[in-house]
Amino acid sequence: MKLKIGVMGSASGQFSKAQKDIAFQLGCAIADQDCITITGACPGYPLEAAKGAKTKGGFVIGISPALCEEEHINRYHSPIAYHDALIYTGSGLMGREVINIRSSDIIIILGGHSGTLGEFSIAYDEGNLIGVLLGTGGITAEIKNLVKIINKKTGAKILYGSSPSILLKKLIDYYNKNHYKCPNIFYNKT
Repeated sequence: MKLKIGVMGSASGQFSKAQKDIAFQLGCAIADQDCITITGACPGYPLEAAKGAKTKGGFVIGISPALCEEEHINRYHSPIAYHDALIYTGSGLMGREVINIRSSDIIIILGGHSGTLGEFSIAYDEGNLIGVLLGTGGITAEIKNLVKIINKKTGAKILYGSSPSILLKKLIDYYNKNHYKCPNIFYNKT
């Protein structure tokens, strides 16, 4: 099975060319590693990653908050380009976050505001392997502090880096050696 890499990050705001390029490079790196890219099917960083993945011949799945393509485009003002498949959840922006996270083997956070913070929180609480792409703004600059404040063992593992390709390689290596065992099942027993 190919690994599914969830790209979670800022969908709106002002992005410099350098910031967009980092997200694009991440998508390229995901395709180069023969992994599947999963996004929230939204503009911003996730779309730039989708573009990068498609440029390299990668496969991209978008998890949409909408019920159908028309709602996806007209209500959520989200793209269909650069995605091979869109999964229409009908769950709204916040509701689709759980599906984004649970559909991904590895999560990578770029920038981010409240939506990305929600995705990070779900991934952390469920014990996922998470990469934080530094230098992308938003919540990525605060993740280390947030984890200290949360102070909860969940089985989550967080790796940090500023190079998309190097961070991805470290995440895949860690996943293949350790995280494939689903360590969160040992923390979430009731």
